[in-house]
Amino acid sequence: MSKDTTQWFSSWFDTPFYHILYKDRDDSEAQHFMDTLTEYLNLPEDGTILDLPCGRGRHAVYLNSLGYNVTGADLSENSIAFAKQFENDSLHFAVHDMCKPFSKKFDAVFNLFTSFGYFDKDEDNLNTIKAIKEDLNDFGFGVIDFMNSEFIIDNLVPEETKTVEGITFNLKRYVEDGYIVKDISFSADGEDYNFQERVKAFSLNDFEAFFDEAGVFLLDVFGDYKLRKFSPKTSERLVMIFK
Repeated sequence: MSKDTTQWFSSWFDTPFYHILYKDRDDSEAQHFMDTLTEYLNLPEDGTILDLPCGRGRHAVYLNSLGYNVTGADLSENSIAFAKQFENDSLHFAVHDMCKPFSKKFDAVFNLFTSFGYFDKDEDNLNTIKAIKEDLNDFGFGVIDFMNSEFIIDNLVPEETKTVEGITFNLKRYVEDGYIVKDISFSADGEDYNFQERVKAFSLNDFEAFFDEAGVFLLDVFGDYKLRKFSPKTSERLVMIFK
């Protein structure tokens, strides 16, 4: 029996297999990035942060441990249900569509780890930036941490096999219609699964056009989690700070 699911961000993220495949993500790197970023932004000690989308809450939980009042929001009901175990008086999680304003103002809104460019319509990507702007207070900062598409495409690994927790994931990567695509196939519990990740290969110029249309002012651009200068050819990340 084969289960084929291609509406990836509303289905793949909601499966346990997504979290198995990516279980070895570098939490220490993510934490150092949060240390560096919050220090650079000079956020108030008890400042409010919206982690959008938050997944299972790894960034939100750490930000809260630094003393911030954090809200994590994500479309995945399963991820939010998992994250709610970490809630306290200054850490909350909610199911939310990032294309829409959260109806609350924050000192910062973080869109981290290439959590942008999922949508088929550019209107939805634009609406996400508009929503982030709407969620910022008068002194707030928006941050989008995206992949550097040019670098990723130049260094794309076409095929790879990873075995995690006894599951062998077959990964195929390619560029199609302006998207960086990853096909993921595997078998588990006697069933075959096929999922797909599709992220629009946006450049800095593309984001600048979005920001201009959304009435957002781009303040800084960095190329990695140490906030070093961005280079289209050599930087792995595209970190943009705006308001």
